[in-house]
Amino acid sequence: MNNSVSGSFRSRRGRTLLAAAALCGIAPVLHASDFEFNTVEIQEMAPAPGSVISAETLEQYRQILDPDLADLIAKNWLSITVGEPLSFDPHPNYIAATQQYGSQTQLGSEPGQLLNYVAGRPFPGEPSLEDPRAGEKLIWNMRYSYAGDSGRIPEMYWGYRDMRSQQLERTLTFTAVGMRFMYRHVVDPMPSVERNPYAVYSAFTLTAEDPGDVSGTKILIFYNSDDNAEEQGWMYVPNLRRVRRIATTVRTDSFLGSDLMIEDFLGYSGRVKDMTWAYKGSTFVLLPMYRHDQQKHADLKARHHDYQFVDFSGHSGCFPNVSWQLRKAFILEGEPTRSDHPLSKRYFYVDAQTMQPVMGKTYDKAGTLWKMLLGGMAHPDYHLPQNKGSGVPLLDSSAAIDLQNQHCTTLQMLHVNNPGDVDQKDFEPSALNESGR
Repeated sequence: MNNSVSGSFRSRRGRTLLAAAALCGIAPVLHASDFEFNTVEIQEMAPAPGSVISAETLEQYRQILDPDLADLIAKNWLSITVGEPLSFDPHPNYIAATQQYGSQTQLGSEPGQLLNYVAGRPFPGEPSLEDPRAGEKLIWNMRYSYAGDSGRIPEMYWGYRDMRSQQLERTLTFTAVGMRFMYRHVVDPMPSVERNPYAVYSAFTLTAEDPGDVSGTKILIFYNSDDNAEEQGWMYVPNLRRVRRIATTVRTDSFLGSDLMIEDFLGYSGRVKDMTWAYKGSTFVLLPMYRHDQQKHADLKARHHDYQFVDFSGHSGCFPNVSWQLRKAFILEGEPTRSDHPLSKRYFYVDAQTMQPVMGKTYDKAGTLWKMLLGGMAHPDYHLPQNKGSGVPLLDSSAAIDLQNQHCTTLQMLHVNNPGDVDQKDFEPSALNESGR
């Protein structure tokens, strides 16, 4: 970002970019349709709210289901309850930034190069199958989707489940914190923090609290502002009492024995350039997006908030027990460029309104379906009071289901958006050992 653009963007703190553009006599490029949710259209196509899709009723709904998920429903592994259509509107500042800057972002000549990006959605508008680089544009839209300027997960529970014995093997508890260093839309300092020695776009930490064999393990992952730079990540290992840099190959190993690898975090935490991305068209598909206050909750309650966690059901308790709604989604495929990568392909349903990868699938080296990844998204207006009006889809529940090894990992999370206690110094590699025992 050049100094004149940065200074202009910073001067508009506290106001929406659209209002500022109007005051300055600037005619922004309009991309309002990118964030619209046509409730009437969805109601015409979707099953009535409360409809239950099970093995007995599957055939009449198969066309709005992922085919592999439909096959699991046919096996009586789960049933789906349809929820009411619900618009997930991003924060007005993000929409305004898209309207003002969305037409100037460009791809460089090489993969991983993003030019002239300032704020908002990098590439607004409907992707085109005729555009050979539409997949690259879509992954950048996913990477820079609106997720708030910081976030905290004060409680998170990972359940490790054996699908053969249908037993819960163990439960791990975590905390997590994330922060954007650049392209901030709501919280000062905007648009960027003043000091960014590692040149990162954003960072997050994940800390294991229990049980004792993993307690104190902490990872720090950076998203580089320059996608061509070497990946940056560190892990504090309590038994060794040292901070170790996370190698590229470690990102694709099982994390603490779960069904997730570090690269799976936030949908995809690797570099854009390390996959060849292809856009495969749009579809209308049922996805787990819902009002938290209308779900059947588990007995588990938060320690310091008025909040009950989402429950799980279905085969071995591997599936979030939440309602699903019909959404327009873009299909995105990524093929690793690294020959020793354990996957042959990633497959995402990217929600068209939010650009969140709500559902994904991974395929092994032989091209066979390996895992199904579900990210339950809760609407911020029906969650904790401090999340209301934030425009941030809240990752409220999640599951990684290993269909080949018959194992799954379920995640229950309490998400607080833009809390006032996230500090930049918490994302220094030197701070990792402070979590040690």
